[in-house]
Amino acid sequence: MTSYTLNQNNLNQISERISVPKYDRSQLKTGIVHIGIGGFHRAHEAYYTDQLLHNTSITEWGICGVALLPSDTNIYNTLKAQDGLYTLMVKEFDGSLTKRVIGSITEILFAPANPMQVIQKMANPEVKIVTLTITEGGYNYNEATKSFDKENPAILYDIANPLAPKTVFGYLTQALKLRKENGNKGFTIQSCDNIQGNGHMTKNMLLSYVQMAEPSLVAWIEAHVSFPNSMVDRITPATSPSDIERLKTEVSIDDAWPVVCEPFKQWVIEDDFVNGRPLWEAVGAQFVEDVVPYEKMKLSLLNAGHTVLGVLGALSGYATIDEAVHDAQISAFLKHYMDTEVTPTLADLEGVDLEAYKASLLQRFGNVNIKDQIDRICSESSAKVPIFVLPTVTTNLETNGSVDFAAFLIAAWAIYSLGKDEKGNDLMIKDAMKATLHDKAVVASNGNPKAFLEIESIFGQLLTSERFVKAYTTAYQNLVKFGIKKSVLNLNTI
Repeated sequence: MTSYTLNQNNLNQISERISVPKYDRSQLKTGIVHIGIGGFHRAHEAYYTDQLLHNTSITEWGICGVALLPSDTNIYNTLKAQDGLYTLMVKEFDGSLTKRVIGSITEILFAPANPMQVIQKMANPEVKIVTLTITEGGYNYNEATKSFDKENPAILYDIANPLAPKTVFGYLTQALKLRKENGNKGFTIQSCDNIQGNGHMTKNMLLSYVQMAEPSLVAWIEAHVSFPNSMVDRITPATSPSDIERLKTEVSIDDAWPVVCEPFKQWVIEDDFVNGRPLWEAVGAQFVEDVVPYEKMKLSLLNAGHTVLGVLGALSGYATIDEAVHDAQISAFLKHYMDTEVTPTLADLEGVDLEAYKASLLQRFGNVNIKDQIDRICSESSAKVPIFVLPTVTTNLETNGSVDFAAFLIAAWAIYSLGKDEKGNDLMIKDAMKATLHDKAVVASNGNPKAFLEIESIFGQLLTSERFVKAYTTAYQNLVKFGIKKSVLNLNTI
């Protein structure tokens, strides 16, 4: 079978093998600029938009993908060479593979090479929405001060170099300034990141930056820009060489960076758009007045559950999430954590079958075809733990609820941060705070477990809670004395 490289010119031939866009991509206008064109965006928002373009005759909602960071060079070059096209590979529970080419990304820009091109694109009046997947750590939020980190060198650089920014805040500010100067409407900024109140967070962080960089713009943004909250969900592991090879072997399509994901997907959005929006609800998205109950449930169960499986699984020597969830003791720990510590904090979930949702999570985590790498799940834990885990801890400390399982998780994270699993193998730790985490973990391992909780930008004032510190110290000492398997077993039987 002849092999075809994925690009616009080869779509007709490729269409004989798998589904491809049936709409005329050349007629699409760019209505959406998306910053952060990684796997999740391409499995989620770009997928929903592709389905909508198939189902309607609209032409105003093409996506321009922006590669924001120098480290995004590879994804930019790949998508540029493929005309924005990529294959979405859905790994079904039965092991089968559903494949389709997604065509909603019609432009690709590389911000570090041409910052003004990105600013001008977002300032174009055809653009009505800017969406973000910049990771939890991309919002420049300091957990200790509960505010924008004004001392971040990248932020100070953007203020000094407004037309050649490095951060998302610098780009958004200059694009909105240009729209105001040109007499154009504002746009909607929609976060698609795993942060509770992600719209509120985006607004607060952007306005904090604008107050420093362009204070005269604050009132205009307040009046002409909206920041809807949203909840996003689709497990999207990193693409592996075997995924690329499988696509080539099964259908002779040469795609340098396909996206793999689970079949489940969910997108819940506040209907607060200042300049029009796609009818995403026609292809499965939900528009609601209040996203908070949905996102609180998802962040504290799915995302925190991933963190539990990641940290405990890593220490146990597992490589993938499905391996960890099929460990009976780790699975039991996760169930206890969800039932005992998370569920009591989720009192406002009308119309949601919480027990069914928790059961579905265990099934999704256990999908042996996904093979989500534990290294990926544990990456940037310093940004994830304050968002996924600590709000549950705070609530339970206020209501005298259990904190034993969360304390055990934090203790395990402290040991994980030493960089070795229990078999002595090196752990691949990717975290902006890796050095700090390791330094504090070393102090903790030398007879002072509480030292790890001294990282104020992560834990805030948690060190002042005697009850949490006691539970954490006990867990840490048990982990050191008995190891992860026996310590988990002992906690599960309490």
